[in-house]
Amino acid sequence: MNKIFVVFICIFGLSVSNAQIHEIGVFAGGSNFIGDVGRTNYIRPNELAYGILYKWNRSPRHSWRFSYTQSKLTANDLDSDMQARKTRGYNFENHVKEFSAGLEFNFFDFNLHEGKKLVTPYVFSGLNYFIYEELYQLDGYKKDYRAGSFAIPMVVGVKSNIAENWVLGLEVGARWTFTDNLDGSNPKNENLTELKFGNINNKDWYMFSGLTLTYTFGNKPCYCAD
Repeated sequence: MNKIFVVFICIFGLSVSNAQIHEIGVFAGGSNFIGDVGRTNYIRPNELAYGILYKWNRSPRHSWRFSYTQSKLTANDLDSDMQARKTRGYNFENHVKEFSAGLEFNFFDFNLHEGKKLVTPYVFSGLNYFIYEELYQLDGYKKDYRAGSFAIPMVVGVKSNIAENWVLGLEVGARWTFTDNLDGSNPKNENLTELKFGNINNKDWYMFSGLTLTYTFGNKPCYCAD
C-alpha cells in the first residue's frame, strides 16, 4: 500500500509540474482604512503592508492565487475633512492578518514561455478570511478580544515580466469586510451596545496598495481546454 501511495504521489507531482507553471513571491506596499473613523479617502496608504503569495497558472489568461498579508490599520478623526469627525476626535489602531484565495484573470495572454516582453492588466477576486481585534471607544480605543471575519477582495493591477523567471506587478485592492467594527464603532459585545456610533448599516473596508514580485518555475505547460 505504501509503495502504491508513493507511486501515485510521484505521478501526480510529475503531471502537475508538466501541466502548469507556478509563481511564488512577495507583496509590499501600504494599507488604509475606510469606515466610521478618520479619513474617507479610498486610496491613501498610511501603514506598511506586506505578505507572501503563490499563483498556479492554469492558462495564459487565468491563475488560482493564494496569499497571506498582514498590516496595521490606523485612522484618526483629526485627519478627516469632515468637521463632525474632527470635533469627535476618535482614533484607533488594529492589526489584520489576512488569508486569501481566488482567481486572477489577465486581460491579455500572459504566457511566460514565449520568451518575449509581456504586459497585461489583471483583476483578482475570491474570498478572504482575516483575524483582527474587536475594539470599542471609551476614553480612547480599547481592545476587547481577537476575532475573525470574511471579506471580498476586489483587486486591479498591471504586471510584466522584468527578467527571466521574474514578474513585477503593481496593484490596488479593496476589501469589503463582513464586519463593522475594525474601528470600534459597532462592538459585538452586548455589554457595550451604548458605545456604538456612526453608520452601523455599512460594513468596514480596508485597502492594500503596492507591488508584487514573483519568481516563476515549472516545465513548459501545454495549455488545453479543461
